[in-house]
Amino acid sequence: MNKADLIAKIADDAGITKTQANATVDSFIEAVTKTLKSGNKLTLVGFGTFSVSKRAARNGRNPQTGAVIKIKAKKVAKFKAGKELSAKI
Repeated sequence: MNKADLIAKIADDAGITKTQANATVDSFIEAVTKTLKSGNKLTLVGFGTFSVSKRAARNGRNPQTGAVIKIKAKKVAKFKAGKELSAKI
């Protein structure tokens, strides 16, 4: 499923237009992004939790040459499925 499929499904289920469903999905994505960017986590009970995790700097290898390269530390988005979602899968 891609974003267009999700928008069509939401519009059909909620009885709203695809434009309204698109605005809803965009608003949700923006809210999640802003929350994670500020360093907080977002919990949707029964669905899961979006959070930010820090990845430490480390050494890696260039697969073509085998040379050691340094990989910088960075923050990554993480999702942990909730109990109800896990049970349904």
